[in-house]
Amino acid sequence: MVIRYLEILEAIAETGTFTSAAKKLFITQSAVSHAVAELEKQAGTALFERLPKGVILTPCGISLLEESRSILTACRDLDRRINHLEENTPINIVSSITIASFLLPEILSGLKAAFPQIQVSVRVASANAAIEILQHGNADIAFWEGAAPKGNFHTILLGSYKLCAACAPGFGLSVETISPGQLCSYPLLLREQGSAIRDTLDNMLTLANLRAVPVWESVNSLALIKAAEAGLGITVLPEKLLSDSLLLKKLRLIRLDKMNMENQMLALFHKDKYITKPFQVLIEQLKNKNELWSL
Repeated sequence: MVIRYLEILEAIAETGTFTSAAKKLFITQSAVSHAVAELEKQAGTALFERLPKGVILTPCGISLLEESRSILTACRDLDRRINHLEENTPINIVSSITIASFLLPEILSGLKAAFPQIQVSVRVASANAAIEILQHGNADIAFWEGAAPKGNFHTILLGSYKLCAACAPGFGLSVETISPGQLCSYPLLLREQGSAIRDTLDNMLTLANLRAVPVWESVNSLALIKAAEAGLGITVLPEKLLSDSLLLKKLRLIRLDKMNMENQMLALFHKDKYITKPFQVLIEQLKNKNELWSL
């Protein structure tokens, strides 16, 4: 079945003659006659009643035209959209939790402003899981915290954030500054292993031949903050996450001697990835605004 033949069938039905259909479609009358002959051959029956002043559809012709309508509508819709396929291609994003909480909404609102019809799917995961998802081709771009991972990636620096230790004002800690060893002796409320926050803390402690053994371990930073506010231990999280509790004096900061912890925030995508128009806009937005996104 040739789509053009169905268009010719429709044009003949609308105009009433082969000649008028040919003029409407800017083709020759012989091309119209050939199309009708081919359709009738495939159908095994006549599709038109030939009258002295024109033609009309037979019942079989009417049936074929009715079934063809949805096909022709779909083809015309695709024809209108074919030059905008890139704009309608979904972007699949995987993001670490901290970036998803603070940066990603602003990033995606800018992309939506440029391409209102763009479809974006977001998966929030730990930093290590995010890279694995990107490596397996299940995401177009990953938002990652920490040192740039090895791999064939383009990397865009988005900013950075500091990690701070905090506890409730009434928590049993009489000094304002503690050593890494002292930190490990207190009940710790920490993010899960594999998260960028936990990896940074663990790497710092490993340099001092120490290991954190948390009494609370969670993928949910808010749960750790609430536990710290309740006086259950010391948590180590980005300063931005602690700001509200610090302002309300539900938590207080603890100085960590010789432990300056900071995580970079990066956007990563494969170097050999095909760059669509919306994806290029996303990249440019990330490059232009990275200096504004330090937490």
